[in-house]
Amino acid sequence: MSNPNTPVIHPPKLLDLVRDRICAKHYSIRTETQYVQWVWRFIVFHGKRHPRDMGAQEVEAFLTHLAVEGNVAASTQNQALSALLFLYKEVLGIDLPWLDDVTRAKRPQRLPVVLTREEVRGVLDRMSGVYGLMARLLYGTGMRLMECMRLRVKDVDFARGEILIRDGKGGKDRVTLLPQSLVLPLQEQLRLRRVVFEDDVRVGKATVYLPDALARKYPNASTEWGWQYVFPSGSFSIDPRSGAERRHHVDEKLLQRAMKKAVQAAGLVKPATPHTLRHSFATHLLESGYDIRTVQELLGHSDVSTTMIYTHVLNRGGRGVVSPLDR
Repeated sequence: MSNPNTPVIHPPKLLDLVRDRICAKHYSIRTETQYVQWVWRFIVFHGKRHPRDMGAQEVEAFLTHLAVEGNVAASTQNQALSALLFLYKEVLGIDLPWLDDVTRAKRPQRLPVVLTREEVRGVLDRMSGVYGLMARLLYGTGMRLMECMRLRVKDVDFARGEILIRDGKGGKDRVTLLPQSLVLPLQEQLRLRRVVFEDDVRVGKATVYLPDALARKYPNASTEWGWQYVFPSGSFSIDPRSGAERRHHVDEKLLQRAMKKAVQAAGLVKPATPHTLRHSFATHLLESGYDIRTVQELLGHSDVSTTMIYTHVLNRGGRGVVSPLDR
């Protein structure tokens, strides 16, 4: 006979299983948010049926709906497919060969937006303070937006003139250059950052997020100066996974807005974003005669073919051909 005082243990919900598996695979919180959203939309689209009871027909119907009715971009449709692949293979443990045969939407091949040196100068001259420093870092090092946001104090090596970029795209680390013109501004930023850090220590809120198992391996590392973000948030926030209250890095949207204002003030018609500064970094290095393999290493591209797109940007007006009209 069962004991009435025994608590009823309910099995974890599907979306909780998705979150747990994503954490176990060390995926980012952004990936977790997107994947959970797509799994939920897939379930709701089919009348809240359990994914175990659905198959290829339902997945294809959902993806077709996104493309036809939702008019989503190819990258968005592929993200939804990736989330469903993860659900079936990693969470439900169901090997469905037909998922490998589902056609992914083909991304249109477009050249990146690149600013001229004069246009970059016009934008940067209209950005000051911490956002101006971050924008100059993006252009001066080729970092991605979130790589700049997540930069740690210990990763800036003034003696060697290098910046270590941890856990970049694909979970890879790499080293890029530290522009000499940014040495003094960065040192001043770290001086101000140290004041904030010491204030946080006094109120017992100096902990910072550490990747993977570092927090368990080094219990005191989360309060060390070296692990602090170079560009911190102006306030504390709650970690959505651990529930801890801590100071995170600055919100990337703030830099995006600051650059948008600078682009408009400079009178540019190009749709330039912070990522445009990375494209401009690569293109201007190639224009200066640097080897494409060097640029590939600085950008952190796995394949040189990805870096090759910037050679197409260099081929102005039909691969450098002079029009007969101009002769």
